[in-house]
Amino acid sequence: MEVTPLRKAARRGLADEAADRVREAIFAGHFRPGAPLREVELAASLEISRGSVREGIAQLAREGLVRSGWHRPTTVVDVTPEDVEEVYSVRAALDRLAAVTARTAASEEDLDALDALVAELATAVRTHADGPRLLALDIAFHDRVYAAAGNGRLTEAWEAVRSQVFLFQLQRVSLGHQHYRARVVAEHRELAELIRSGDRERLARVAEAHVHSAQQSLLAEL
Repeated sequence: MEVTPLRKAARRGLADEAADRVREAIFAGHFRPGAPLREVELAASLEISRGSVREGIAQLAREGLVRSGWHRPTTVVDVTPEDVEEVYSVRAALDRLAAVTARTAASEEDLDALDALVAELATAVRTHADGPRLLALDIAFHDRVYAAAGNGRLTEAWEAVRSQVFLFQLQRVSLGHQHYRARVVAEHRELAELIRSGDRERLARVAEAHVHSAQQSLLAEL
């Protein structure tokens, strides 16, 4: 069986490196939802021990990216309607709070960074960048919103679901990418403008609607 090529692990914390490399491969679409993750093959590809791979996989399990258990193969999580409902409901509440908090707390540097990410998204769409590239910019935009909010516990809550959001959005793009491409720039531009100078209540509604639109799009394709 052909082993998916992964970047070799640098010699820092090898479990962290293993988690990073496998996460990258999942987000790049090399390992699809439901795909098995085999310790022996990953260890050989990364040139590290199976123990380090095992620890890295455990980290990904805590992020909700993989599922494993006794006498069960380790697999990338499947994207089920129930999972989508749970994750996007949590994300909607978090994104609403992050956006309205950033509306007050964001620095000019934060605001300029959001505008720059919208511009990058527009360029990526215009040049027909692939789904993972668009998603990376999408998530980077939201990372910056959370950073601008300046609430450490809110950021921790976002990071607890961030990997699952990326995986679910990747599935959304793979199932119906034209809908995503058609909306992604306008939706993020509106959020950036409202965070800079918009009405707080409208911003809260738009932040939630942004998430619910993604949720309904994915559920319609599953």
